[in-house]
Amino acid sequence: MKNALFNGTVMPGGEAFDAWANQPLLLSLEAGGIDWPSSCRNGTCRTCFSKLDAGQVRYECDWPGLSAEEKAEGYVLPCVAHPCSNVSLHFEGF
Repeated sequence: MKNALFNGTVMPGGEAFDAWANQPLLLSLEAGGIDWPSSCRNGTCRTCFSKLDAGQVRYECDWPGLSAEEKAEGYVLPCVAHPCSNVSLHFEGF
């Protein structure tokens, strides 16, 4: 599963990108030519904070910079979130 390739979509614009299971979503977004806001790239600054409209992710760090409530509501940090399925991300700035 680590080398799996999923489809990624950025909403509301519908831009598509390849979402590789073996790398964080932020790297996949950038490889797909999507300019996503980021800074720390380790899950603490929350610059990349966004809503996961569809799909599932996993984290390799013990606790990314999200509250339990934010995680329950579907928010993710693409800099440390790895896709486990096709994903759709929503960012207010897009």
